[in-house]
Amino acid sequence: MLAQAACAQPPTVQLQELTWTELRARIDAGSTTVIIPIGGTEQSGPYIALGKHNARAAALAERIARALGNALVAPVVTYVPEGSIAPPSGHMRFPGTISVPDAAFEQVLASAAESLAAHGFRHVVLLGDHGGYQRDLRRVVDRLNQHWAGSPKRAFAPPAYYAASSTGYAALLRRHGYRDDEIGSHAALADTSLQLAVAPSMVRADTLRHASAPGAADGVYGGDPRRATAALGQLGVDLIVAQTVEAIRKDVAGH
Repeated sequence: MLAQAACAQPPTVQLQELTWTELRARIDAGSTTVIIPIGGTEQSGPYIALGKHNARAAALAERIARALGNALVAPVVTYVPEGSIAPPSGHMRFPGTISVPDAAFEQVLASAAESLAAHGFRHVVLLGDHGGYQRDLRRVVDRLNQHWAGSPKRAFAPPAYYAASSTGYAALLRRHGYRDDEIGSHAALADTSLQLAVAPSMVRADTLRHASAPGAADGVYGGDPRRATAALGQLGVDLIVAQTVEAIRKDVAGH
């Protein structure tokens, strides 16, 4: 029975769980798209753990890769630009946030993409879960595609991923009767609901349930997380996955 259950499990899409020979076989069999999920280690208020973006990027990339059917997922990039270190700015004003310079971040992404392309991947997809470095992703993709011109290799950073997780998800929540002063832009109802859907252990739900409304001084911006639920978060997950899969398929077909 155990052997049958093991055989019934779908094959992993996580690159780091494969041996090099298994990876080579998967690429040879047609898995020529690789997703590089990009998170970040930053404060998300008193009720969401610091690794929010890392867990979310990993979970969403897994779902997107499985929906695509021919994609694998590289390890999450967890060190990203988060503002000035000295003097601290942005999320760096809160303990636990880790920031790196834009140039270093972009070089890591470019080198990772080049490495993966050297092993046979034709399409490298950068999916960034945080708004602050979206321009960095576009710069990296532009440079890679200039370097790869004339080859079958191509890099993408589909705007649909972040658009769906931010403005798209906010619009969906409004249609379900939630107000902008609940939805928020960071660590509020939208953010917390998504986290409850993909990594509930990272949300301090019991504490949040009895809390007063948090604000900017707590690291919560523009909203109120107290009515967040995993069911609301799943609506966002479904939206993000569907729109990102569609965007990647269009990008690859256009190439």
